[in-house]
Amino acid sequence: MSTLQVPASVPSASQDSEQLRKAFAGWGTNEDLIISILAHRNAVQRKLIQQSYKETYGVDLLKDLDKELSSDFERAVLLWTLDPAERDTILANEATKRWTSSNQVIMEIACTRSSRELFLVRQAYHARFKRSLEEDVAHHTSGDFRKLLVPLVSSYRYEGPEVNMTLAKHEAKILHEKIKDKAYNDEEIIRILSTRSKAQLNATFNHYNNEFGNAINKDLKTDPKNDFLALLRATVKCLTLPEKYFEKVLRMAINKMGTDEWALTRVVTTRAEVDMQQIKEEYYKRNSVPLDKAISNDTSGDYEAMLLALIGHGKS
Repeated sequence: MSTLQVPASVPSASQDSEQLRKAFAGWGTNEDLIISILAHRNAVQRKLIQQSYKETYGVDLLKDLDKELSSDFERAVLLWTLDPAERDTILANEATKRWTSSNQVIMEIACTRSSRELFLVRQAYHARFKRSLEEDVAHHTSGDFRKLLVPLVSSYRYEGPEVNMTLAKHEAKILHEKIKDKAYNDEEIIRILSTRSKAQLNATFNHYNNEFGNAINKDLKTDPKNDFLALLRATVKCLTLPEKYFEKVLRMAINKMGTDEWALTRVVTTRAEVDMQQIKEEYYKRNSVPLDKAISNDTSGDYEAMLLALIGHGKS
């Protein structure tokens, strides 16, 4: 469920682009006006605004935003304004260049987007960087991480509800044997995680739990310091309970000694139109604090206003 608050009657794209142009005019930038427009338009509307802006003023709206805004607020506005596949392309490319938590970002894009969305990301990546996403992921990872991430970003899963229970039982048994033998990087584990539909995986993991008495992620927790195991657990979570995964990313981003704005901005901009309502509910359940309060306590100014608008707490 989306938290995006779009007004009942939305101005035309040309009216919106005219207002944005006004927001950039004069001595200071009118940040409130930018938020009041962009944070309350869906992906289709934002794309039309970009087209209209380009046609009317001969400049890319993103370039003007980049020129007028700065720091975390700028990043949030730019990521949000981008087409979702373009946004994921930028995030994935950044992740291949960063050492911290970058594997997780690549896995997150591969596992929480639909097959069609992931296909569009691969297309957009190819068009923008003249290389394939798989190529860059393979180049910037190694060992077990590469073994898992390349098939994940390459996958095109079946999206329907049909489940084969015989297969679920059989594969739950395979997973259990491999995990029991600590063969965490086994090809069979990677094959199951990177090819099966989400409905099929849910059935397999449920059977695993019923048959062997533990949730699969509990059995994958044998070594808390093992980064590959952490990535495997996050993969299972992303494929089956994305709202729990994103709640944890937000909790870690906000509850650290300093805020991880990189992670906070990424989750809010990528999930606002998808499942932010469930993530907010999960956050409250886990932390007894509403997400908007947690964000307000940790951020300020235009950046705070933009994030709050996207999670459905801003002024529309």
